[in-house]
Amino acid sequence: MDLGEGLRKAVARLTGATIIDAKAIREFNKELQRALISADVNVELVLQLTQKLEHAALREKLPEGVAARDYITNMLYEDLVGLMGAGFEPVMKPKRILLLGLYGSGKTTTCAKLAKYYQDRGLSSALIACDVSRPAAYEQLETLAKQAGVGFFGINGEKDVRKIVREAAKALKDRKVLICDTSGRNALDGELIKELKAIADEFRPDEKLLVINADTGQVAGRQAREFDEAVRLTGVIITKLDGSGKGGGALSAVAEARVGIQFTGTGEKLNALELYNSKKFVGRLLGIPDLESLVENVQKAIKEAEVKPEQLVTEELNYSTFYQQLKALNKMGPLKNVMSMMGMSDVPKETFEQSEAKLAKYKAIIDSMTPEERTSGSLLSAGSRIRRIAKGSGCTEKEVKALVSDFNKMKRLYAKMQNDRNLRKQMSRFMPKQ
Repeated sequence: MDLGEGLRKAVARLTGATIIDAKAIREFNKELQRALISADVNVELVLQLTQKLEHAALREKLPEGVAARDYITNMLYEDLVGLMGAGFEPVMKPKRILLLGLYGSGKTTTCAKLAKYYQDRGLSSALIACDVSRPAAYEQLETLAKQAGVGFFGINGEKDVRKIVREAAKALKDRKVLICDTSGRNALDGELIKELKAIADEFRPDEKLLVINADTGQVAGRQAREFDEAVRLTGVIITKLDGSGKGGGALSAVAEARVGIQFTGTGEKLNALELYNSKKFVGRLLGIPDLESLVENVQKAIKEAEVKPEQLVTEELNYSTFYQQLKALNKMGPLKNVMSMMGMSDVPKETFEQSEAKLAKYKAIIDSMTPEERTSGSLLSAGSRIRRIAKGSGCTEKEVKALVSDFNKMKRLYAKMQNDRNLRKQMSRFMPKQ
């Protein structure tokens, strides 16, 4: 059970109680404690939070007209936001960013994600390869730079980090954002500190960001303090937050260390990097829809998939337009994150996994159709066509028939949407502004 599931279970117990008395509050607090401690949140912080909630529920006079369960749930939300730290909003101007981190933190991939983030917002970016310790670090960063569509500089085999930075400054002088990757270790030691200080002295970074894996839990706080003492950090990036059971512990520990969290990594794709916003994060944990992020994600996905708005809202849905919609959806990252933004966090994990696997198969099946088949769904009633498409896509006939069935269901829903003006108005929010 992850942190969000545990918190929603505790809230459900409270809201389902007939009477909010001492017994109900204590049961609620037990569920909270179990969820937070399982997520590796500091025990002392957990006790402080639950004691505060119990005191407010049983001793404080509630505001007039506010139900006890609503008052406590709102207080839980506010306290969790405080526990997880403040949000972050970057200044969009030219800058130099130094990324630091231990082995396994996801630092090199985060370099590419961060470069893409700024380049997508109009600031040409480039990566500098200064990890001179890890084998193949140069090649990995170069490959990631190509995938992200950003600049790259490195001197393969060179161990002098000062020389690499000096040459990079000349080669990348036209780039607005320079991001420097650095060596890691299993732990922060004197040799690494010396190397990082040499890079910082030559590079003169505006930002020094520590990359931490969410799986480290409470240890993230200690890492943040140690790196901050050594090189004076300006912020932290928490990676692999989407698949970690200890993400809450990592976020709360870094917040307690008083080193601001700037970004979070929420998936493997290069666009899976989000500005940290504790209110949105806690809202998703509690199952509160984050429509602002959802709309932003949809618009970005449509742009990256090179889908025209008229291809998504047409008079008639066919396999061609359905394929364009699948492309846009696939660009939005893990379906689990999308569903979380919609406030539907408790859909079974198996459903997400099946859905993502199904998307990939559907794309392959539609690719194997002829142009006529894509535009005229009635042609797929013939068994010979089903067999040919199955063979061409590497799927089974049963899987092709499943696509046809799902498409027909979607077509009926689509027809209903076309006749519902209010629903069309709501859906227009997801369309890119012209």
